[in-house]
Amino acid sequence: MALPKIVSRDEWLTAHKAFLTREKEATKARDALNAARRELPMAEVDKEYVLDGPSGKASLLDLFKGRRQLIVYHFMFHPDWNEGCPACSFLVDNFGNFAHLHRRDTSLAVVSRAPLSKLRAYQERMGWDFTWYSSEGSDFNYDFHVTLDEDKAPVWYNHKDRETLENEGLTGFHGMEVPGASVFLRDGDRIFHTYSTYARGTEVFVTTYHLLDLTALGRQEAWEKPRDRYTDPVRGIRRHDEYESE
Repeated sequence: MALPKIVSRDEWLTAHKAFLTREKEATKARDALNAARRELPMAEVDKEYVLDGPSGKASLLDLFKGRRQLIVYHFMFHPDWNEGCPACSFLVDNFGNFAHLHRRDTSLAVVSRAPLSKLRAYQERMGWDFTWYSSEGSDFNYDFHVTLDEDKAPVWYNHKDRETLENEGLTGFHGMEVPGASVFLRDGDRIFHTYSTYARGTEVFVTTYHLLDLTALGRQEAWEKPRDRYTDPVRGIRRHDEYESE
């Protein structure tokens, strides 16, 4: 196992001061990117969606719960499956206290295509307490490009058309579930779609990854570099970046 090089404290400090410069550059670049995201144009959502939730039928407006902003995580759960996507399950396991979002006038909801009965059974099994809605029977998943099915809508994922996706190795689009998150802003009863992110863009939800990225062993995934710092890489969970080329 090739662990980091052992050096004196002075050498350690020299290397870490140099790295801090790179970290500060990345932080400033991230701040600029976030500012640019906030300045992106938005599009009005003019279609009515009826979802199935814990309190019965719900419109997209209901998911805001009176707040101005709404973040939707599109959890991969095909109607034929008996349990949710392992990668999505890992992601929502990282959800924290939503009170801090609520304090800033923002709600978070999870939406999947499977029927509510399956969502409830899986949620109880996993011990989750977030609000989970079923989009079964609606166009919601297709319109926000997290179910790819040409019988329902043109294939479009991560802002790429079918030809581009196929060139990047993504195929098998009939009823395919893919990960993503969509963000909405409410102005009175008008709803606007402000942003969507897909594939590795959803890692923003995963605190475990961000904490492990601080460590010498990292996420302990087989794809990471350097690849020889652990004996048993984590396997069996499909990474969300497998839905796009790196």
